[in-house]
Amino acid sequence: MQVYFTFKRLFVKYGYIMYIRPFWIKQIKKAWEKRPIAWLSGVRRVGKTTLAQMFQNAIYLNCDLPSVVRRLEDPETFYDGLVKNSIVIFDEVHRISDPSRLLKIAADVYPHLRILATGSSTLAATKKFRDSLTGRKQAIYLPPVLYSECSNVFNIKDIDHRFLFGGLPESLLSDKKDDSFFSEWIDSFYARDIQELFGIRNRIGFVKLLHLLLRQSGGMVDYSNLAKLSDLSRPTVKAHIEAMSIAHAVFLLPPYFGSGRREITRRPKCYAFDTGFITFIKGWEKIREDDRGLLWEHLVLDTLRTFINDNDLYYWRNKSGWEIDFIIRGTENNIHAIECKISPEAFNPKSLHLFRSQYPHGNNYVICPNIKANYKLRDKNLIINYCSLDNFPIEFNYYK
Repeated sequence: MQVYFTFKRLFVKYGYIMYIRPFWIKQIKKAWEKRPIAWLSGVRRVGKTTLAQMFQNAIYLNCDLPSVVRRLEDPETFYDGLVKNSIVIFDEVHRISDPSRLLKIAADVYPHLRILATGSSTLAATKKFRDSLTGRKQAIYLPPVLYSECSNVFNIKDIDHRFLFGGLPESLLSDKKDDSFFSEWIDSFYARDIQELFGIRNRIGFVKLLHLLLRQSGGMVDYSNLAKLSDLSRPTVKAHIEAMSIAHAVFLLPPYFGSGRREITRRPKCYAFDTGFITFIKGWEKIREDDRGLLWEHLVLDTLRTFINDNDLYYWRNKSGWEIDFIIRGTENNIHAIECKISPEAFNPKSLHLFRSQYPHGNNYVICPNIKANYKLRDKNLIINYCSLDNFPIEFNYYK
C-alpha cells in the first residue's frame, strides 16, 4: 500500500491509529484538478474529519468552534492572510452563517487556493447555502469504508465482520459490537442533521420510519404501507425519505424500464447507507448464510456509486419477479447488467437471459467477494464476466 506520509500520533477521538486512505486522498486531489472547491459529504462519523486531517500543512478550521466562526466573518481578510496555493479545510462549513458566500469568494477571487469543505449532507440540505456553487465545486460522497479498503487499509479480513459491524470506522475497528453506538448515532443524526437542516419536529415518527427503512433495506418502497406502519401521512413519508436521501442515510435506486410492457413497477428500491445499522435494527448478533447475499449487495452498491454517477444506476424487475440487482446505463445504447453473489455457483442466469431479450447491448457481470482472477463463461448466447470488486473493470467512459 502506498503511504503518502506517516502519522505517529494516535487519533485520540476513537483511540486508534489514524489509517491513511490513499484512494480518497487521490479522489480529493483529482477534484481540485477540475474545480477549486472539493465538497466532501457523508454521514456523521464516516471519517470526513479524519480524512481532511491527512493533508499535510493544510489550514484546518473546525467551523463548530465560535472562534473559527468569528475568524471567518470577513472572508477577504482571512484569505488575504494565506500563503498562495494553500490548502484550506472548512470542516462542517454549514455551521457558519453564510457558507456559500465564504466558498464563492474563495473560488472567484482566490482561485489559487485549494478548498476542502465538509458536511453531512449535500449543499441542498441547508437553506444557508443561497448559492449551489455551480461550476466552482466538485462533489465527493464518502461512503462507509469500502470493501476493498477493509483488507487493504484497515486490516479487516473477515467479510462477516464488515457486514455485522458496518463501515463507520469507530464500529468497524471494534472487537465487540456496541449497540449504544448505533442508537446514539440515530439520535445525533436526527438532532444535528434532520432537525437543524430540515426543521422536522416529529422525532418519534421520523425515527420509526428510519427504523422501517433500515429493516426493509434493499426492498422496493411502498409509501402507503410505510405511512401506515409509521403513523405518518403518505406525503410526510415521501418528504422524510427525501430528507434522508439528501442527508445520505438512504439511497433510492430507480427501476430501469424501456419497453414498459414487461417491467413490473416504477417504484424505487431503498438501500440503507450502512450494513451495521441494518444488523443493529434486526438484532443480529452473527451473520447467517442466508443474510450474506443482501448485505453483499450493499457493499457492491457503495463501490458502484463511488465510480458511477447516481443518475446512471438502476435495478430491473419484470412482472414474473425476475430481477437484475444493478443496471448501469452506458453510452451508445449499451446497458450493463450486474448481479451480486456471495458464490458464483449460486448464480442463475435466467434473469440475465430475460433482460437481454429486451436489451441486447451491454456487458454482463457477476460480482463475488472471493474471486481472485476475473474470468468469462458462455451461457448459450451470453458472455458473462465473473469478477471481484477489487478487479471490477473500469473500462467505460461514464465513470466519474
